[in-house]
Amino acid sequence: MIRIKSDLKRILDERNLSIRQVSRDIEYRFDSVRQLYNDESKTFSKELIGKLCTYLNVTPGDIIVIEKEPTE
Repeated sequence: MIRIKSDLKRILDERNLSIRQVSRDIEYRFDSVRQLYNDESKTFSKELIGKLCTYLNVTPGDIIVIEKEPTE
């Protein structure tokens, strides 16, 4: 099995950026950024990912990562 998850928390934490500051700077809803940060999003907004990529100078693959779940 694979799991698609958000790595936004790691990126923002490494840069000492708050969710609130980022949401203000990119002019996007705080709750949407918070959900992505906490890996609670069931879907990923292309607009939000695009704004975050531009703001953070990263690629979508840096924000959204695929993890393989261990097999038993």
